[in-house]
Order: sequence, then C-alpha cells, then structure tokens
Amino acid sequence: MKFYKNKKVLVTGASGFIGTNLIKKLLDRRAKVTGVIYNKSPQIKFKKVKYIKADLTKRQNCLKVANNIDYIFMCAANSSGANVMEKKPLTHLTPNIVMNAYMLEAAYYNKIKKFCFISSNTVYPLLKRPVRENDVNYKFFTKYHIVGWMKLFSEEMCKMYNFNIKNPMETIIVRPGNLYGPYDKYTKNESKVIAALIRRIYEKEKPLKVWGDGKDLKDFIYIDDFIEGLLKVFSIKNFSGPINLASGKSNTIRKIVKVLKKISNQKNLKVEYDDKMPSMIPYRLISKDKAKKLFKFKPKTNLHLGLKKTYYWYKKFYKNNTPEDY
Repeated sequence: MKFYKNKKVLVTGASGFIGTNLIKKLLDRRAKVTGVIYNKSPQIKFKKVKYIKADLTKRQNCLKVANNIDYIFMCAANSSGANVMEKKPLTHLTPNIVMNAYMLEAAYYNKIKKFCFISSNTVYPLLKRPVRENDVNYKFFTKYHIVGWMKLFSEEMCKMYNFNIKNPMETIIVRPGNLYGPYDKYTKNESKVIAALIRRIYEKEKPLKVWGDGKDLKDFIYIDDFIEGLLKVFSIKNFSGPINLASGKSNTIRKIVKVLKKISNQKNLKVEYDDKMPSMIPYRLISKDKAKKLFKFKPKTNLHLGLKKTYYWYKKFYKNNTPEDY
C-alpha cells in the first residue's frame, strides 16, 4: 500500500483488459493514476483517473504522457485472437515495436523511476514441461514467430535502458500466463479462447463450435491474481525479471468447455470441435517457481471459481448490449 500511495502512475492501454483491472487495484492503493486511451473509451470511467487520448506510435505523444510521472505500466498493445495471429501476423509487429520503443525513450527522457513491460509466454519454445524464465532459445512455436520476436526485442530494449547505459532506468519484464476475466476482449474478431467461449455459451450457440480439437493444454490465470502478482513484483527494488506470473497449472480447452457448460446450466449443450479452424500452441505449461520463491506468489482463484466469476460478470455487464457496442 505504501509503495503506491500518492505515486503518479501512468497506465497505457487504460481501456484494455489488463489496463482496466490494473487501474482498479492501483486506485485501491491510493495511487494517482493517469490512463492513456486511443480508439476506445474506458470500459469503466474511474472518477479519480486522468484520461489522455493519444496515439503512442507518435513520439511526441509518448513524451507528453510520460511527463511528471513516477511509474509506467506499459499495457498498451496491438493484440488479437488466433485467426488474426495465423492469417495476418504482421499486424502485431510494427505498431508494437514503435510504441514500446517510443515509450521507453519517453520514460527515460522524463526520468521515470520504474518502467514495467508486459511481455508474453509466446517467447518460449514448444516444450512439454513447464517453461522457466531461462528457457528462451529463440526457437518459437511456428505461429508465434513474429509476435515472439516482437516481445523479445521489446524485452531487450528494456534491458538496454536498465543495464547498457551510464545513467540507467529501472525496468521490469513480466511474462503472464493466459489471462482471463472481466473486461477482456469479447468482440468476435478479437477475443481469445475463454472470452470467445463465454460469449458463445451465454448466447446459447447451438451447437457450440470450438476451434481445434479441444485438447490444447494451457496455463490459465485469473486476472485478479495476475494483477496482485504484478503490483507486488513491481514494488521489489532492483528486480528486473523477466518473471513468469502464471497459475502453474494447465487445463485443456475441453475442460474449460465442461466447466462453462455446468456454470451456465447447459450441461446437455452439443459441442462440435473443428480441427480445421485456426488454433494456437498445442500445449503450454508455465513454471511459477521463480515468483513463488521471490515473493511467495500463489494465485488464489481456481479455474472453476475464476470461470464462474467471469461468466456472471459477463452476464451482468452485457445484459443490455453486446461487446461490439463499446
């Protein structure tokens, strides 16, 4: 609480999934938050937050938003679901590299005390055991080649500012598990697997068509657990990461569907798996040992509870509209 109290914190991507949930927790800790938005309005417009609309692919905008700030959380990113990642992977390259480079430069120019980069587990190779932070070998799962290199190069830029200049800026690199929860992207062309399934089950799609064979194994972590871990590790002095923040447990898409059918009271819902549709990495297990050792990181929300919270949040939040209305 003391670490963030009255600190001027900039959250880029303030209308997005991580940004929205992060701002909630920062306000609980009495931080003075500025949120950067671009082409979407905030999902919740917090009264105590100063919002700035800015295109972060423009250098001058980055210099402006980073002025008179203590800490920066770089949550802004051009991201999408499996379909775009497979068919238009370059979508994630240029805008993200440019944003990350300009925001690091602006943070350094404005003498920011600490900069956090939200990286990704796409940087790891395809391994059947839980991946650890030092497992990066520049051999990516085929469909992650472009996004993986983009994230790794951005990580390297963070290290340059932290270790390779005379007057360094403290940076930290965080690699999340597969996040899910309230305020995620639920639009049909942007949503990732859990968000997409929740929407389609809520809308009673019959039959429920699932991309892939449903046997994909992934590490899913509820957003609140991730944010708590993020805020804790950010507050550790002189720790730069990279660090995994994941559940340490993996579940199949079939398991997700089974739990959601039960939660939504649609136990007899017919499910059709289509392995001809785009899908991503077949298995991803992630070690949380480093975080556990460093600050006793232990996610509190199990899969069933997390899916239940998310499903009922979706049901309430989108009661009178659809995700496309935002």
